[in-house]
Amino acid sequence: MGENSPIIFYEDRDFQGRSYAVTADQPDMQAHLNRCNSIQVEGGCWMIYERPHYIGHQYFLRKGEYPNYQQWMGFNDSIKSCCIITPVSPLLIEKKNHPTNLKMMESFCDNPLLSGEFHHGDTQSCQIFEGDWIFCGQPRECRRLNEW
Repeated sequence: MGENSPIIFYEDRDFQGRSYAVTADQPDMQAHLNRCNSIQVEGGCWMIYERPHYIGHQYFLRKGEYPNYQQWMGFNDSIKSCCIITPVSPLLIEKKNHPTNLKMMESFCDNPLLSGEFHHGDTQSCQIFEGDWIFCGQPRECRRLNEW
């Protein structure tokens, strides 16, 4: 995992056709791909967007293979920008009825412990020290916290 973990976009399904590999944020990929029908994430976590400059429907991807856009719950074959989700700093969450009322948790990408430990109704507030966090109400319903 890290900033050198590539994500590879393919114009056709099943990892066929013209491809474009990136290892860092890409605000505009229109010059490199006409469409995107499959993706390989070789490491880390990524957010992909249907339009340039991180606009439009967004999809959270973790390491794995996505042989067609339905696999990432896409509406169509348009992916025009992406950004890597970097490891995050500690997150401070205030939890109702917790003896110390504050619980600190250090985590990295896709931590299921967070959802088991903190439930929506139990959370009073959170503080991000640096970087970005993604909060998901349900699986595949993710948003970057700085986009709310």
